[in-house]
Amino acid sequence: MGKTSGVKENIYFQLFWSFFKLGLFTIGGGLAMIPLIQGIVVDEKHWMTEEEAVDCIAVSQGLPGVVAINMATYIGHRKKGIGGALAATVGVILPSFVIIILIVKLLQGIGDNPYVQGALVGIKAAATGLIAFSAYKVGKQVLKKPFQWILALASFGLIAGLSVSAVWAIVGGIAAGLVYTAVMEKRKNRDGGERV
Repeated sequence: MGKTSGVKENIYFQLFWSFFKLGLFTIGGGLAMIPLIQGIVVDEKHWMTEEEAVDCIAVSQGLPGVVAINMATYIGHRKKGIGGALAATVGVILPSFVIIILIVKLLQGIGDNPYVQGALVGIKAAATGLIAFSAYKVGKQVLKKPFQWILALASFGLIAGLSVSAVWAIVGGIAAGLVYTAVMEKRKNRDGGERV
C-alpha cells in the first residue's frame, strides 16, 4: 500500500495524469475539451465547484493562448501553486506534442492518399460537433439572465456576421458587464438595498 498509495495520492501526479489523459484522448482540442475538463475537475476530482469551473473557463477564454492549456495551468496553480501549474500544463501538452511530431512524419509519405484525406474530413466534422456541444454546455451554465443572453448573441453576431475580432468582443463584454453592474448597484442602492 505504501508506495503505490503515495503515488496515487500525490496531487502533482494526479494533475499531470488527469490532464495527460485529456490531452491523449480528446479529439478537437481547445474548446472541445471544456466539458471533459469540467467532468474531471468538478464531478470526478471535486477540485472546483461548478461556478468556479465556469469562472475558470471565462478567465481562460479571455486570455491569449489555447483555452485547454490555460485551464490546465489555472487549475494546476489553484490546486498546488507553480508546481501544480507546471504538472497540469505539461500533462495536457505532452501527448499532442508527441503525436503531432509522429503524424507530420507519417503524413509526409501518405498525405495525398484519398483515405487519409477522408479520415481528416471525418475528424474535422467530429471536432466541430464537440465544439458545438461545448458551447451548448457552457451556455447552459452561464447564460441565466436576459442581459447575458443579449451580450452572448451580440458577441456572436459581431464575430460571425461582421468579422469583429474575438478580442474586441471580449473587451466589449467586459465594458458592458462593468456598466451593467454599476447601473444595477445604483438601482439597488436607490431602492433601499433590495435586490433587482
